[in-house]
Amino acid sequence: MTSLVAIAECLKKSRRVVISGHVMPDGDCLGSVAALGLGLLTLGKEVTLASPDPLPELYQFLPGADRFLIGEQALKGEYDTFVALDSSVPDRLGPLSELLSRDLEVCIIDHHVGQHDFGHYVYVDPKAAATGEIIQDLLDLLQVPPQVEIASCLYTAIVTDTGSFRYQNTTPLTHRRVARLMDEGVDAARLNVLLFEQKSLLHLRVLQAALQTLDLTPCGRVAWMSVTRETMDSLGAREEHADGLIDYVRSLRGVEVALLFREIVPGRWKVGLRSRGRVDVQRIASQFNGGGHLRAAGALVEGEGEVITKRVVEAVLKAMREE
Repeated sequence: MTSLVAIAECLKKSRRVVISGHVMPDGDCLGSVAALGLGLLTLGKEVTLASPDPLPELYQFLPGADRFLIGEQALKGEYDTFVALDSSVPDRLGPLSELLSRDLEVCIIDHHVGQHDFGHYVYVDPKAAATGEIIQDLLDLLQVPPQVEIASCLYTAIVTDTGSFRYQNTTPLTHRRVARLMDEGVDAARLNVLLFEQKSLLHLRVLQAALQTLDLTPCGRVAWMSVTRETMDSLGAREEHADGLIDYVRSLRGVEVALLFREIVPGRWKVGLRSRGRVDVQRIASQFNGGGHLRAAGALVEGEGEVITKRVVEAVLKAMREE
């Protein structure tokens, strides 16, 4: 693994930079991409902000959101450097993984456990609460002056990936970082309203449907919900309208591992896993070619929903017995 200093030196030498996060982007992904992009713009770089998938409506308020090129649109540009954020494997880059085959300097910055073997410069810090924390350090190394727009993007990255500072990845350093962002002018109260207190009707409709599937193991320590492709299509819902559903499962008293099974396309399911602390869900996700963190992980699994649910629940119960 290279140092963050080495990545900073690479970016200082670059002229035309394209920055992307992962498919189905979340707050940490988009906030990190926007923050780094806006920071490089202040240094006089030509910067393209890219996303494999459209930005969810929830994050349209982000400074720089109107600059993003979606999917293959970003492949039309000429670049000398590609920065991949919050992505542990090339597949997570969707169509933008094509950039890896070009003659570019490739920098990878992430906080997820994984191989990360597709870049020239690789910096991974699993102890970071969010990729946004790493980007904050990188911007310091680049000597980017404080800007409220950049600070707002970093706040969004950190507050979303820490579950409003409720998750175990939140550290004293996390709070010190956020305090500094607030000193730079971030209106935390306003951002929290935009991020957590404004749900669309479609989100609540999807939640209503998902709650009908809520189930638990006899021991009450593992719980799950599922959302089929048919349900999403019948409601006219997008993927973003299913974000955060797993938190409702996780909130059940006595539950140690929460699961969400979301059908992306017929026969292909995104499995989310959350642990309250005793169970390493990253290890479970790795059994299904997934990954993530000790307490939050995910995987993409193909097959029938009932079969997948049974396999994953059995794997969780086995891990709980072993731990």
